[in-house]
Amino acid sequence: MSTAYWQQVRSAEMKVPTDRPLADLTAELTTMLGSIDPVERDETAYPILATWISEGVYDDLLSGLGDGMAAGLIQGLGESGTDSVFRRSFSALVLAECIERDNARSLLPPAKILDWGDRVTGWLVRERDVRGFIPGRGWAHAVAHGADAVGMLAESPHFGLNELTVLLDVIADRLLLETPVPLTSGEPDRLALATMTILRRRLVPLRIIEPWLARLTAAATPTGSTEHDPYLTTANPEAFLRALHIQVALAPEPIDVRADLLLELVAALRSTNATYLRREVTGR
Repeated sequence: MSTAYWQQVRSAEMKVPTDRPLADLTAELTTMLGSIDPVERDETAYPILATWISEGVYDDLLSGLGDGMAAGLIQGLGESGTDSVFRRSFSALVLAECIERDNARSLLPPAKILDWGDRVTGWLVRERDVRGFIPGRGWAHAVAHGADAVGMLAESPHFGLNELTVLLDVIADRLLLETPVPLTSGEPDRLALATMTILRRRLVPLRIIEPWLARLTAAATPTGSTEHDPYLTTANPEAFLRALHIQVALAPEPIDVRADLLLELVAALRSTNATYLRREVTGR
């Protein structure tokens, strides 16, 4: 269909058109998620699908829609610098909407949400295209969208201690991967927000959080190597530790381990920023 057709849908408060089958409309919108045109992708396909999901249009079809989005996560997976990233990234965003709908209405069996969780987390740690904003094409933002999906999974009543612990490990795994350039488009903040969602479930004890945090701290500590740019491996976990510290300290809805975790985070940041915290000695 023409762009004008979908502009009319948007102008009509995104009501479902009656002139075509829903399956055909959905297929076209799904294709548009991979468009290189940010108007088609960001401003049309995603908000329309998100609106229809939240309004219950897909309640009887949610399993199939989510499976279709999960399939989109592997299209071109392993590529970097190509346009295939848009389909993967925006499939994750729409799948997060499907998970949010189930969180609100309990429409699906636990096994389905757990399956989506496996597919989202498997994709997130295998995604190699970590570009944020791409001139002329808009936001790719795969890591940020993956963080959003992890946050929605963390709110699922089907996720208990074991599953939430896995989500924490996936966040760490993603941060510890070397990237071509450090993540600078808010991805560490979005991953920290997903972490806060996990911690607000009040199921993960400090005895699990502490070694997880120690792993990130070790990864954020420069080694002093002169043969390799250390920031390609240390910048992302360091940015995450700073983002998490801010959110734990300032979030209006505190987590129950706030006091202990703040102490741990301050110690971690003191360790990773030791070079900048030395007292300079002037004169002798």
